[in-house]
Amino acid sequence: MKKKVTFFLMFVFFGTMLAACGSNQEATTLREEPYFQEEFLLGTYTRIRIYDEGKEDAMKPAFDRIRELGDKITINQAGSEIDEINAQAGIKPVKVSDDIYYLLKEAYDYSVRSEGGFNMAIGAITQLWRIGFDDARKPEQSEIDEALKHINYEQVEFNDEDQTVYLKDKDMILDLGAIAKGYITDEVVKVLKDNGVTSAIVDLGGNVYVLGHSNRGADEPWNVGIQDPNKSRGSIIGSIKETNKTVVTSGIYERYLEVDGKTYHHIFDSETGYPYDSDVASVTVITDKSIDGDGLTTVAFDKGVKEGLAYIEQHTEKGTDAIFITKEDKVYVTDGIKDTFELSEESGYTMGDRADLE
Repeated sequence: MKKKVTFFLMFVFFGTMLAACGSNQEATTLREEPYFQEEFLLGTYTRIRIYDEGKEDAMKPAFDRIRELGDKITINQAGSEIDEINAQAGIKPVKVSDDIYYLLKEAYDYSVRSEGGFNMAIGAITQLWRIGFDDARKPEQSEIDEALKHINYEQVEFNDEDQTVYLKDKDMILDLGAIAKGYITDEVVKVLKDNGVTSAIVDLGGNVYVLGHSNRGADEPWNVGIQDPNKSRGSIIGSIKETNKTVVTSGIYERYLEVDGKTYHHIFDSETGYPYDSDVASVTVITDKSIDGDGLTTVAFDKGVKEGLAYIEQHTEKGTDAIFITKEDKVYVTDGIKDTFELSEESGYTMGDRADLE
């Protein structure tokens, strides 16, 4: 999963959050120390923190939902619905659950709107390289050229009445890793809300959702740290304050393959069949739905810094913003957060001037 093959995204590190609550009402409602649970699922560590007093029981259905959707979506586990669609490519349509049908339609929509920058059918390439797995390798050019013939998302056929999906190309492989974890994050948030949770942090390894206000007091947002792409997880370059938002980050450091002194990361260009070769080290998208954050990080990699910033500002819902970090340690942000994003003085990074972008 994730195109981004099995989709392991980095953990976003949170700044200080466990301060005293702001009023007597808050003190009786939100905990100073959250209920906390961590499990290794979806190929990464998944963590949920719930701050509502008495809502610890919401953990079980939340993690049950993660496991349920993970089993349906992965292409690296026999028996998943996506696996069945791939197995029946060029043979017959496959009827799928409501969850998978919705996710596939969203993935197709992103593929169309981004003109393949996000590509739901990238699987022939990702499964060829296998970056992130023990059998990862750099394929021969002839193999890449052949795989590129089988990543046309327009060959995915939907039947809304029967809720079936059919791959017209027998060699096509769907890989929803670039969007699936976002969908799962959104579904976990729904479960928490349905169970009366009003203040929580959902962290699916790079897809983070901050629900409600922090335990520091009413109307106090969460302080979310942005991962340093050149250091271990938990090292941050700056922070942003958000409430009821998802913060999704993808970077070239997450999974990679080294061959003959060259590093190949896991985010693939549909035009070349190779990982994107640009100055972008990581992209963070802040938006309302994590599924959108997932899709947009991939689109942003495809477009690069200058066009990516413009795309986020001009072609997404209001309230959607992005942070680009380049390999040259420059940071660029969309206009919507230029006054609220705080760059750490100790980070070693500097804010870039958009006027200098080519």
